[in-house]
Amino acid sequence: MATAQMDGHAGETWTPEERAIRRDLAACYRLVALYGWDDFTGTHISARLPGESDAFLINPYGMFFEEITASSLVKVNLAGDIIEPSPYPVNPAGFVIHSAIHMAREDAGCVIHLHTRDGMAISAIEEGLLPLTQPAILIMSEIAFHEYEGVATNLEERARLQSDLGEKNLMFLRNHGTLAVGRSVREAFRAIANLETACSAQVAALSMGRPLHLPDPQVAADADRRFTREMMAASAERNWPALLRKLDRENPGYAD
Repeated sequence: MATAQMDGHAGETWTPEERAIRRDLAACYRLVALYGWDDFTGTHISARLPGESDAFLINPYGMFFEEITASSLVKVNLAGDIIEPSPYPVNPAGFVIHSAIHMAREDAGCVIHLHTRDGMAISAIEEGLLPLTQPAILIMSEIAFHEYEGVATNLEERARLQSDLGEKNLMFLRNHGTLAVGRSVREAFRAIANLETACSAQVAALSMGRPLHLPDPQVAADADRRFTREMMAASAERNWPALLRKLDRENPGYAD
């Protein structure tokens, strides 16, 4: 992938819509770091800009998530070319995974992929996520699985990622990690937070060495059915301003 050099005028031509998305995406990176879900400079979060069906924003490969700002985000097209000046490259595996989802899903405003300890643990057990807790129960129908194919640098894997995800918004990359899709950055963050919380609770429950108590399957299925994407979106909208205030207190500067 080609790289370009930063020209020192980042942000001067951004529309208000682009500025808002860049701010939210940079904030999302910082929140992932704040909650301990980052993996050095690995994993990725991407966002599509309004009117940019063939391009998206992703992290500069080499910066910690806690460092990322709105102006440091890299704009890349679906061919893998960096199309705005940046001193950083893009992680090839991140490009493959995120371009696959943005290509296939018009509603994929944001895609989050993580390598948390608990997310990887659940991706590696045959049953995957169990309906043990309310965070898990409410998202069971949204979960897809994609088999491990090695480090995701093969463009041919994109078709299989697209097929495995389908219209669902959450996916376990087997033996690898977790993935969430949202119409906006805040929706994707709320979705991945639910999934990661459910994974951590399951790891804790399995580690206790005690018999597991599963809810009545019909009750669980009904709860899952009642928790709609619209409810997830409303929760995301409700929580996002508070999350930004938290960042403003603990790790400001993301909007720069």
